[in-house]
Amino acid sequence: MVNFFSIYKSLLHGALKLVGMTTQEVEIEPGTILNFWLPAQTTNNKPAVVFLHGFGFDGILTWPFQVLAFAKTYSVYVPDFLFFGGSITDRPERTVEFQSECMGKGLRKLGVERCTLVGLSYGETVALKVAEMYPDLVESVVVTCSVMALTESVSNAALQRVGFSSWADYLLPETAEGVKTLLDVASYSFPRLPEFVYKELLETMFNHRKERAELLKALVISDEQFTIPRYQQKVYILWGENDLIYDMETAWNFKEQVGQNATLKAIEKAGHLVNMERPCLYNKELKRILAYAQQS
Repeated sequence: MVNFFSIYKSLLHGALKLVGMTTQEVEIEPGTILNFWLPAQTTNNKPAVVFLHGFGFDGILTWPFQVLAFAKTYSVYVPDFLFFGGSITDRPERTVEFQSECMGKGLRKLGVERCTLVGLSYGETVALKVAEMYPDLVESVVVTCSVMALTESVSNAALQRVGFSSWADYLLPETAEGVKTLLDVASYSFPRLPEFVYKELLETMFNHRKERAELLKALVISDEQFTIPRYQQKVYILWGENDLIYDMETAWNFKEQVGQNATLKAIEKAGHLVNMERPCLYNKELKRILAYAQQS
């Protein structure tokens, strides 16, 4: 039987190569490898932009519309987090800090000296930690539907909104119907897909279940553990106005926490997956942000 999802991935990979992208594995240390999509020719003076994915899909499946739109103008890097795509480790750590350390080291090994990090959800939580840990590497950060840290109070409120008792129940579906629910909750109006597509997504995209469940467990911290960092970088916030997971109140709280270094723009008729739901509007705003960041 033809796997239509595999066909889509093959076509996408072909399109990425046409805009000058290729893949490379980066060994962070023995036993720990990050997979990157990156420019085939890195000897240029284009500003570096790094897209960090959320918890649902790997890097390139999260950001296809952005990579294809920006690869000609910027040096675009799209990594897979550990236990997503082609990235793996034999280390037991599952914390945001370890993901961030690996990301910072991986970008350094690829010769990236300064970059803008663009992250979605889990990816942005990591991005902010990278910015905190490697201030000389990160020039600015674009936040998409995320939080600085997933504290217990923020986590409980978000889970109540989406109607799940745990993040693993929501983000690690065990049935095709669970995949459909994941996408429906994360979007304002996600297009209906044939049943077989949800089944193919379930079979293809949700591996390393044990390790991902451990990542989710390590992601939630007590309110007492969290202190608001002071970022040296400019923080640009792009939000789906109809995000159910992290609502607009969360967005405004985030902006207030960052302070005067933050700007906030909401995109209407878009949910948590705003970059996929409304790619043209998202790309327009991101283009404006990146142009402004380069001038600052």
